[in-house]
Amino acid sequence: MNVSEGGVDVEVQSSRDGASEGAGDGVFFNPTQELNRDVTVAALRAYQEREPRVETYLDAMAASGIRGVRAAAEGYDVTCADIDEEAVALAESNLARNDLSGRAVEKDANVLLHEELFDVVDIDPFGTPIPFADAAFANARNLVCVTATDTAPLCGAHLQSGIRKYSTVPRNTDYHAEMGLRVLISAMVRTAARYDVAAVPVLSHVSRHYARTYLELDHRATRADALVEQLGHVYHCEDCLYREHEVGLHAHPIETCPHCEGTRMLTAGPIWLGDIADSDFARAVHDEVTDDMGEAKKARRLLDTVADELSTPTNYDQHRLCKQWGVPANSMDDFLADLRAAGYEASHAHYSGTSFKTDANVAEIYEAAAPEKDT
Repeated sequence: MNVSEGGVDVEVQSSRDGASEGAGDGVFFNPTQELNRDVTVAALRAYQEREPRVETYLDAMAASGIRGVRAAAEGYDVTCADIDEEAVALAESNLARNDLSGRAVEKDANVLLHEELFDVVDIDPFGTPIPFADAAFANARNLVCVTATDTAPLCGAHLQSGIRKYSTVPRNTDYHAEMGLRVLISAMVRTAARYDVAAVPVLSHVSRHYARTYLELDHRATRADALVEQLGHVYHCEDCLYREHEVGLHAHPIETCPHCEGTRMLTAGPIWLGDIADSDFARAVHDEVTDDMGEAKKARRLLDTVADELSTPTNYDQHRLCKQWGVPANSMDDFLADLRAAGYEASHAHYSGTSFKTDANVAEIYEAAAPEKDT
């Protein structure tokens, strides 16, 4: 079937059962990732303004080639790579049908990355990106874009799998989406550091069932050291939802919650504790979203929230807190306004419509903003 997306027309294989998540036995295509691709195109546009010398782009798992085709339409010198012969032929055909230059190669991305250098490398696999991370950070020049769809291991719901894949201890908490994103960034930062490369998150988000991060590379070992110093641990109380974080690779687990004196304390880490985005770059990406994008409205709203989101880990869920306190939830805007009026920083968080960030702890949030305080 033919698909029009972001100003390009591509042919994709329709699934035998008509499933919306992608093709059945043929070349994979996921229509629900259009938001991911729209934000990617806007990020590629903004990055050209940030670093005008970037030219080459690798779509490391091309499948139908739609991601590479859209990058080629933005002027990038595109290579679409796949190990499937049928996918390579389809990607090549889709470049040609849009009158775009570029090439499609039948080759494992890891092999290709050890043969050639690329300015921008886009890793968008089915599942974990870990098998491709070493080659990407060892051989990319400027930007590595990473998608992870294995959210259960990332957020700690599948604990042992998360430990094996990401060499950290993820924990399944009420901020599971942010946990997954920070676990992913932690793994990418540590992988890049092995090659004396700093992988700086300039834009990251969690949408639907995937985490996505854009990492700008700095080829200085001292900068890589500085990023490693932004890894650390989160200590979380399962009873009252109190949490705190500590920078450093060595954990100091808390046995008793300082808020409720409960003993059900979780330790997660090492995870990324730094900024998940550069606010100025997120706003620049927002400005590059155009109306011909099918998910333009969602993309702009997402990028607005990411740009304004407090960087402090981790987010709270207002409804979860109010349920914990046994009080009805009020409007998020009023809730955040009460926190700010009490002298705390507070912002929406992009993880859900009821998630927020603040520098207040659980007790301070209750004192400042619990809805019963307004009655």
